Amino acid sequence: MDFHAIGLGARAAATCLASTGQNGKNAALAAISAALRGSIETILAENALDVAAAEQNGTRPVMIDRLRLTEARILAMADGVDEVAALPDPTGEVLSMTTRPNGLVVGKKRVPLGVVGIIFESRPNVTVDAAALCLKSGNACILRGGREALRSNLALTEVMRTALVSAGLPADCVNLLNDTTREGAEAMMRARGILDVLIPRGGAGLIRSVVEHSSVPVIETGTGNCHIYVEATADPDMAADIVYNAKTSRPSVCNSAESLLIDEAAAQALLPKIAARLAEKRVALCGCEKTRAVLGDSVRPATEEDYAAEYLDYAMSVKVVSGIGEAIAHINRYGTHHSDAIVTQRYDAAQRFLNEVDSAAVYVNASTRFTDGNEFGEGAEIGISTQKLHARGPMGLTALTSVKYIVYGNGQIR
Repeated sequence: MDFHAIGLGARAAATCLASTGQNGKNAALAAISAALRGSIETILAENALDVAAAEQNGTRPVMIDRLRLTEARILAMADGVDEVAALPDPTGEVLSMTTRPNGLVVGKKRVPLGVVGIIFESRPNVTVDAAALCLKSGNACILRGGREALRSNLALTEVMRTALVSAGLPADCVNLLNDTTREGAEAMMRARGILDVLIPRGGAGLIRSVVEHSSVPVIETGTGNCHIYVEATADPDMAADIVYNAKTSRPSVCNSAESLLIDEAAAQALLPKIAARLAEKRVALCGCEKTRAVLGDSVRPATEEDYAAEYLDYAMSVKVVSGIGEAIAHINRYGTHHSDAIVTQRYDAAQRFLNEVDSAAVYVNASTRFTDGNEFGEGAEIGISTQKLHARGPMGLTALTSVKYIVYGNGQIR
């Protein structure tokens, strides 16, 4: 792998993209969508090899679910590309234009970041989502997926690069590193001057390594220790439905709930109902002594590590709390600032939760599973940022742009 050559190609492609209008980018996205639909059998054949290798290596079923592609999932990827194409183009948008007392006209407009690097794990759909968003926002991208999905990612990238050329854009708008070793990731982390930003998507270890070792500016996407807090006035059926959905609809993704908090006043009545729903999917629970007093020895004692864990599996920590103050303190201590929800009928409790929980997305009476670029109207997302600088929450097109000052004068000097 010649990373320097890949980087030079991506920079040249970024220059081309910066001067490509909305119609040209949309034509390329339409070509990618059509190519994905026409390459289903090829993509599935390569993905089957990845899945077989993962199964042979003893990979957990929920992680294989992240890896596995189906015809429906590939069609959903193509639909996602079409949805990105239909979104307004953020580049070139003039955000302001003011005239200074000296006659200078000072404006700000959105411009692409340039070359975006993305390191991710497991999910091949990220390859297509990331490429589509980067393309629409005028950025070239260099992608580095996990070893477990290499064949799938190579197949998807080849389909997209061929489609780009057919639409009149450089293939190097989308690049995939075939080096899935630590050295390949480190090459990206050292690529200051080639990459304008680096975005890690994956587990806590990957994200921590990139944040600590990268010389390239990093947008930190978060692990998801997401909480559901069931307040004393919560509707029992609503609470059970929300917890069940947030935990079991797809437990291997970052917006699934990992922790359940419940008011002491409601625990005796609601915990058995919620636990019975979770038992339908054989969710393993661990909890505090008050939880175990209600649910019995089927719940193992929870540790500090359990309350901080992102399980990404059919497992969940439970804690009975004295009230909203303890719930908020617990979330802010153990959470990852991703997505947290309260189930309540009290307006004041809802407002306090919204104000005091320090997370990128905070919900009242809804599942955390909605934290997603498409669900929030942003189209496919590049990741969910849990930091506070540049971008926070689901990162859509505008998060992949910066601003440029444009200044008009008529001879002014200082």
